[in-house]
Amino acid sequence: MSMQEFIDHWVGDAHGGSSAGDRESSLLYLKDWHFVKEYPDYVAYTTPTFFVDDWLNMYLDSHPIHRDSDIANHKNEINCSDYRFVYMGEKGTWTPLHADVFRSYSWSANICGRKQWLFLPPSQSHRVFDRYMRSSVYNLNDDVSEKLFPEFNKTEWLECIQEQNEIIFVPSGWYHQVHNLWNLLYEDYKVAKEYIEDIRDICDDFEGLCQRNLAANTGMNFYDFFIFIVRFALANVIELYHVQQPEVATFSTETAHHFVYNLKSIRNVASKMLTTEAFTTENLRSISEDNRNAFSNVKQILEEESFRRLLVILSKVYEHIDRGQRICLKSSTSYQKSCLSVICLKSDCNVVDHIISLIGEVCVPADLVTLIDSALSDG
Repeated sequence: MSMQEFIDHWVGDAHGGSSAGDRESSLLYLKDWHFVKEYPDYVAYTTPTFFVDDWLNMYLDSHPIHRDSDIANHKNEINCSDYRFVYMGEKGTWTPLHADVFRSYSWSANICGRKQWLFLPPSQSHRVFDRYMRSSVYNLNDDVSEKLFPEFNKTEWLECIQEQNEIIFVPSGWYHQVHNLWNLLYEDYKVAKEYIEDIRDICDDFEGLCQRNLAANTGMNFYDFFIFIVRFALANVIELYHVQQPEVATFSTETAHHFVYNLKSIRNVASKMLTTEAFTTENLRSISEDNRNAFSNVKQILEEESFRRLLVILSKVYEHIDRGQRICLKSSTSYQKSCLSVICLKSDCNVVDHIISLIGEVCVPADLVTLIDSALSDG
C-alpha cells in the first residue's frame, strides 16, 4: 500500500470504535523500509560516531551480496539491499523474537513514541530453541510449550523502555562481527548439508548445491563471505600502509591499531576456513570465473571502482572516529596518481605494487592468511 493508505489506516484505528480484539488483528507495522536507499538525496540522519564502523553496510553500498547468477540476479532487491531500515507502527505492534541479520550488531534511534525491549544474553540464547536447535520461540507472550522448548522457562530477560530521542545498541552476540558472521554461516552450512546428505552420491556438484542452499537460507554463502573479507583485508592493508608513511605522521597510533586489529580479526576467521570443503581445488573449479576472480584476482580487485568506493568509505569512517588527527582530501572521488587511498599525500605512491608484491592471488583462505601475515610483518 502507499504511505498515505498506511497513515489513513493508522489514524482510522486510533479513532475507530471497533472491539479490542478486532483492532489488534488490524494493526499494521511498517518494517524494513529502505528509506535511505530510496531517497539518497534526503539526508535522514548522520550515523553516530560510535556506530560508523559498520562493515556490512560499507560493503553493500558498493558491492552486490551475490555474484553467482545461479543464486541471485544482481538487480533484485535482496541482492542490492543495505541494512538501514525505518520502522513505524502504532501502539500494540511488535516484532517476533529474532537475532539481527547475519548476527551483526544494530542500533535503533527512536524518533517518537515509546518502545519496550527485551534482551537475552548470548549465554542463554540456546534456551529459546527446541531440543533439536532448529526452531525458536516466535512470541514471548504466547504460552510456550515446555515439551517443545524445555529450556525456555530458565531464560532471564533484560528489559528496558526506550523513550523518544534515545538510541538502543544491540550487540552482535557480544563477539566481533566478522567472527560472528562466519560462525553463523558455518552452523547454517552444516544444517543445509545434513538435509541433502542422502543425495551426495548422485549429485554432480554436491558442494555447489550446499552453497546455493546456504545462500538461499541465510543470505550469503562461503564464497560471498570470502569475497567480503578479502576486500576488507585489502582495504585495511592499504590504509595501514599509508598511516605508517612518514608523510602521514599526524595520524594517531590508535588509528593504526584499528587497522591492525581488523586484519588480525580477519586472519583469525580465515584460519578457521582453511579446511573448508568449498575451497578444495575440485570445488573451486565448479564456480564461475567471475565469482572466483572476485576474491582471487588481486590486481583486478584493486582496479575496480566498487573497491575504490569501499576504500573511500573505510578511510572516512576512521577519519570520523579519529577526527582532528586524520588527514583527508576534501573530495572523496579524486585520487592521487597510482594511489587508491584518499589520505595519501604522495603523487608517486606505489601501494598497488606493494600489495602485488605481498601476494598476486588470493585463491583460498590460506592465501589470505599469508597476505595478512606479510602485511603485518612488513609494518
